Amino acid sequence: MKEKLYQSMIELTNGRWSSSLLKGFAQSNLSKKVIPAYIKYFNIDIDEIPCHVHEFLTLHDFFIRSLKKDSRMIDQSESGIISPVDATIETFGDITYDGIFHVKGKAYTLYDMLGSTKIGKEYENGKFMILYLSPAEYHRIHAPVDGKVTRQYLLGKKSYPVNKWGLAYGKETISGNYRLLTELQMPNEKHCFHVKVGAMFVNSIELTNKGTEWRKGEEVGYFSFGSTVVLLFQEGSIEFSKEIGPGKFVQMGEKVANML
Repeated sequence: MKEKLYQSMIELTNGRWSSSLLKGFAQSNLSKKVIPAYIKYFNIDIDEIPCHVHEFLTLHDFFIRSLKKDSRMIDQSESGIISPVDATIETFGDITYDGIFHVKGKAYTLYDMLGSTKIGKEYENGKFMILYLSPAEYHRIHAPVDGKVTRQYLLGKKSYPVNKWGLAYGKETISGNYRLLTELQMPNEKHCFHVKVGAMFVNSIELTNKGTEWRKGEEVGYFSFGSTVVLLFQEGSIEFSKEIGPGKFVQMGEKVANML
C-alpha cells in the first residue's frame, strides 16, 4: 500500500513543468537569497569552499561548487579504487550468475541497468556498489580509477528520488532513471561501469571530461541536485576494502576497493 501510494504521488509531481520550475528557480538570481538558509539547513562546511559564499550568483552555482585544492586526499595505492564522490555507501555486494543485485530488498538486473543483455552478461558474477549523494554534498564527480573509456551512452528519460524512500518504495529507481553510463578498462585489463544516475525532477548530469582517458581522482563531471553513482565490476576484478560498510559516509578519494 505504501509503495503504491508513494509511486502515485511521485508520478503526479514529477513532470516537465515541475522540473522546469525547479531548474528555473535554482538558476535564477532570486535563488541566491536562499543560499545562507541552504547552508544552515544542511550544515555545509563553507571552509572547504575556495571563494566567499556571496560570490555565488545562484543556488545552482553553489550546488555545483568546487572545493579548495587538497581538501580531498586521493588514495595513491597502485591497486586502489576510490569513491568518485562524497557520498553514503547505500549498499554493495555480489551480482548473481543471472545478473541480479539487491538494493533495499528490491531486485535489479544488469540488463535493465545497462540497457543491454549482451553487455550485462559481461558483468554477471561481478560486484556492485551504490553511492548516494544527498543535496548537502559536494556534487562534482571524479574518476574512481585510471581507465580507458570503452563505452559511453545515455539511458532513461525521467528521474525519481534516489533517497532511502525512493529506493524502498520507488519503481525501478536505479535502473529506470535517466543515467549516463561510462565503461572503463582498468589497469588490470578488467572493466568497470561508472553509472551516474539522475535525481528527481532534474536530469542534469554534466560531463566535463569528454576524452577517452580517465585518471584516478580527476574531475569528470557534476550533478545538479542530489543523485546516485552505481559502480559495477566484472567477475574477479576487485575486492572491497574491509574499512567500508553500508551506511558509511565516504569522501571522494577514499579507497573503497582494490583491483585483483
